Amino acid sequence: MSGGLFALLDDVAALARLAAASIDDVGAAAGRASVKAAGVVVDDTAVTPQYVQGVAAERELPIVRRIAVGSLRNKLLIILPAALLLSQFLPWLLTPILMAGGAFLCYEGAEKIWEKVSGHGAHGADVIEAGPDAEGKLVAGAIRTDLILSAEIMVISLNEVSDEPFLSRAAILVVVALGITALVYGVVALIVKTDDVGLRLAQRPSRAAQTIGNGMVKAMPKVLTVISVVGTAAMLWVGGHILLVGVDDLGWHAPYGLVHHLEEDVHHALGALGAVGGWLTNTAASAVVGLVVGAVVVAVLHLVPRRGGKHGGDTAHADSGSAPDAS
Repeated sequence: MSGGLFALLDDVAALARLAAASIDDVGAAAGRASVKAAGVVVDDTAVTPQYVQGVAAERELPIVRRIAVGSLRNKLLIILPAALLLSQFLPWLLTPILMAGGAFLCYEGAEKIWEKVSGHGAHGADVIEAGPDAEGKLVAGAIRTDLILSAEIMVISLNEVSDEPFLSRAAILVVVALGITALVYGVVALIVKTDDVGLRLAQRPSRAAQTIGNGMVKAMPKVLTVISVVGTAAMLWVGGHILLVGVDDLGWHAPYGLVHHLEEDVHHALGALGAVGGWLTNTAASAVVGLVVGAVVVAVLHLVPRRGGKHGGDTAHADSGSAPDAS
């Protein structure tokens, strides 16, 4: 009897070890997948603080929380089921979908650069009206924007674990969704409340607290600028890399082959620093590809409609100019 009990306990221990190993595997795979989506995560973190500019201080964290809940709903209830079904039944669609998202990231990055250079961008966020209706519209708009970025994060992550069994893929993506949402909106909450913390420190009698508080308040605009620049660079890098890998997977090997050979040359030339140099080379080449593709999309979306409008305006002007002659 005791032998049977010990055998049962051994079996339970073995199952526990297997379950622990499976959890470790899921965690490790989720970590690898999240790293691949890091560029989009940076962009998501850089975009969100703009939605609480001009909002009353006491409403900042509630708004961030509502956006975070909406983001998690996007990931778990909309994107996750669709991504899993595609990976199970139409896996060949993942690469084109990923490339479409990559092209969108390239466009977003190039659009930000164009707005900065041309001065045609938004001149600061408007202060929203008071009231639940205005706040609801703000949150809804932020959640719609998050849907695109969250979809890209989840598809990138799924692409990294596409060889895993179905249930493992589902578990990994759930971990990614929870972890990245907590990370992004935790950082956003910290960013948007740093000013308030700095102001409170600046009002304390301690000279050291005042110095730290004033420093925090003065540093925040620079921090937001750095985050915005890093987010733009990350969009170009990640989008360009997705496109390079995508066309390679679809059979056009020359572009990514050229980047890979250049990366290897730098790796061998720099010796001990070869790994870092190779990575920087790949990243820079991907960013250049992203900028070129994004610039083309920006040109198509901005210049072509403008030409059409110009012709339309000229026609209208000609028509209005011909009226006096008729009279």
